[in-house]
Amino acid sequence: MQKYIYISNDIRNRILDGTYKANDQIPFEKDLCTMYDSSKMTIKKALDILVSEGLIIKRRGSGTFVKDLAIEEIERIAMANQFRGTTALNPGKKVTSHALTFTVVVADELVANKLNLTPNSFVYDIYRVRYIDGKPKVMEKTYMPIDLIPGLKKENVEGSIYEYIEEDLGLVIQSGHRRISVRRATEEESQYLKLEKGDPVAVAEQIAYFDTGAAFEYSRSVHRYDEFSVEMILTRN
Repeated sequence: MQKYIYISNDIRNRILDGTYKANDQIPFEKDLCTMYDSSKMTIKKALDILVSEGLIIKRRGSGTFVKDLAIEEIERIAMANQFRGTTALNPGKKVTSHALTFTVVVADELVANKLNLTPNSFVYDIYRVRYIDGKPKVMEKTYMPIDLIPGLKKENVEGSIYEYIEEDLGLVIQSGHRRISVRRATEEESQYLKLEKGDPVAVAEQIAYFDTGAAFEYSRSVHRYDEFSVEMILTRN
């Protein structure tokens, strides 16, 4: 991951989790250079991303401040942040993956419908365990059209697929539809996620989209019950 993207991810997460609150001043660029051991240009590129997202504002002669956003805008940014992937959501931590399955198959009826594919379309069939700092966090079953994401390799699957999509292919991940449910872990899930028999897991079913509107991912991710949370903002009209 490029350094400026890592830095923007870290600052964004600090804003969304309340470390930096509305109207708080972000550390000066020279202090961020020291904090992240980066050049001034790298820090500027990271902050420019957050300015473009509407999270921060630069005031000439004063510094950079967290914008006082409306609840609806915070909700939009928080939801969008969920679709940056496990690596982006855990800057500063070592994220690795163990691929259980990585093949190309003909999409079955369910996958074809979810991804709006024509009959007999080919998709990547990916099944992997993801670890954060060496601890298993989630098992992901993912289908992606090979036509939309060419050249995917095992090294990408064992790293960050989203990083490959955005940095190598230059594609823009925009949004996703997600449904959360809870059930008991299967024997296989208990084994890989280091759970006790009968422990609960959170299951997130997701369809993700590029900025073009094309669906590029249908996935079901199974999370450890103690490593998963969902934050949402409810408003009353």
